[in-house]
Amino acid sequence: MLLRDFMPDPRLAEFVQCFRIAHFEFSDSNQTFFKAYPPKPEVCLHFILKGRIDIACAEPNTLIRQFPVTLIGQQTAVLPRYNSNMLLNFQVVFQPAAMFILTGIPAYELTNAFIDAAIVFPHSHFALEQMQAAGSYQEILTIAEQFVLSVIRSARHHLYPLDSVASTMIKRPESFSIEDLAREAFLCTKQFERKFYEHVGVNPKTFARIIRFNRAFNTRNANPKWDWLRIAAACDYTDYQHLVKEYKHFTNHTPTAFHLLEQHSPECKLGLSAELYKSRFLPV
Repeated sequence: MLLRDFMPDPRLAEFVQCFRIAHFEFSDSNQTFFKAYPPKPEVCLHFILKGRIDIACAEPNTLIRQFPVTLIGQQTAVLPRYNSNMLLNFQVVFQPAAMFILTGIPAYELTNAFIDAAIVFPHSHFALEQMQAAGSYQEILTIAEQFVLSVIRSARHHLYPLDSVASTMIKRPESFSIEDLAREAFLCTKQFERKFYEHVGVNPKTFARIIRFNRAFNTRNANPKWDWLRIAAACDYTDYQHLVKEYKHFTNHTPTAFHLLEQHSPECKLGLSAELYKSRFLPV
């Protein structure tokens, strides 16, 4: 069993935040496991090497099976998923603007979407077959790196200063103004907002809110004994009610209610979540 983020080769760092391996196995072959995936500042390419994932749709009692290789755009809402009792899911977590640079597809067309990756990356299923035949996690990582390198070589656009700004926003614990970000991107505010929406899939303000919400989510999971007021202060919310408002906006739940759902996730049931979230926690 494993749930871990792996840093990419330096050659890939401008395009890839991390690689992620989620490997779960439960003894009950008939049981499925619910996971409410919250919004994160990331676009993911999922390779389902073993098992299956079903995505819950807006229609009641409707599940759609995730494609063997699925591209999931920037989320702004919870994506409910059900994992089979055995799952080996390998993820390429891209930098915010990487998909636009690599494919030329406006990122807003992928926001809250999940599509068959073969439409965007025709050779992704060859990489899937190689990963499924791999004998170790390290071999899977090597195959993934070679696949991403091949995609980078055929990129549709060059990197712009704006794209580096979007990536840097994730690593900043402090607040930032749109005007300051626009200056870093060598653009006027209006151009910055328009191009950011095209490259990242949401406007800069929404993206900053997702980053802060994700930081609060990770902080709580890494420090379950902290009270919500401390988490609100640590993550730059004005007060506890501000934190509650953002949780309700992104998850339709209060902070406490949403983290009760998290306790039913496969990683929590297997005792894998503590180490993962400590690695994602940004000390304050």
